[in-house]
Amino acid sequence: MTDTACNDGRFNDGNTRYTYIKYNNMILIADSGSTKTTWRFIENASSGFEFVTGGYNPCYTDGNSLSRMLEPVLTEKGFEGNGVEKVAYYGAGVYENNKYMIRNALSAVFPKAQIETCSDLVGAARALLGDSGGFAAILGTGSNSCLYDGKEIVRHIHSLGFMLGDEGSGGYMGKRLIGDYIRGYMPEDVRTAFRDACKLSRDELIAQIHASTAPNRYCASFTRFLTGELAGHEYLEQRIVGDSFRDFFRNVVSHYPAYRDYAFNSVGSVGWIFRDRLTAVADEFGMTTGCVIADPMAGLAKWELKHAGMGV
Repeated sequence: MTDTACNDGRFNDGNTRYTYIKYNNMILIADSGSTKTTWRFIENASSGFEFVTGGYNPCYTDGNSLSRMLEPVLTEKGFEGNGVEKVAYYGAGVYENNKYMIRNALSAVFPKAQIETCSDLVGAARALLGDSGGFAAILGTGSNSCLYDGKEIVRHIHSLGFMLGDEGSGGYMGKRLIGDYIRGYMPEDVRTAFRDACKLSRDELIAQIHASTAPNRYCASFTRFLTGELAGHEYLEQRIVGDSFRDFFRNVVSHYPAYRDYAFNSVGSVGWIFRDRLTAVADEFGMTTGCVIADPMAGLAKWELKHAGMGV
């Protein structure tokens, strides 16, 4: 049984229940962030199956949690792991010292598959640039960036992660919002709306952040406030969103050699939602805006099919 592509070019969301499905010679692509993981099974350019699970970041949890999260979903949908020929995993928090953990977790579920484990930054570059060189960034729960030569990352300025950096990300914007609220820096109308929305005292907010097992994701959840009833408020547009992007350009992007010679390309929900402000900030720093997308999966599927000899 094969699922056909939807009209918008994306595959179905996997809500249909199947009694038993055994795909042969399938490629499984995972786009894994701290907030969610999108999984897509593909066998050619026009068929496949996609579903979403919770996020996974090996910096915050072990590999067992990845397999525990994945196995029940596959069982529910009737998939058998033996039919998967390759797993291409692109994830946040993937470094050389934890790739083995991810490979072991995936091999337990897909015992016959070749496992390729890459950072989400490699995934962003492949999705945005394909086999061409250029600048690629991630602006989601976290942030990251690189120069790519069409095959590999050739220059990378470390994002420093949620605790020390991640400028321009949802986590960073959430920290700024929470900090301004606690310190009393918000305009009165914004402060009242924020208090009503979060329903927590200042002390309770701090306690929640310290108690959270995923503080980056918790802080990023407050970006919903930026798109709510006060969306477009000058304070939110300029101090929170605008200054967060300016910090990203000032502390990271502008330190790449000849950065103005590249178009600014990014993947991630935060960059996509606030793309107008992002484009304006890029222009302030003398950088043209190229491709800004919310989801890398279509580009990753195209790249994987091409390099498997099944696409253009």
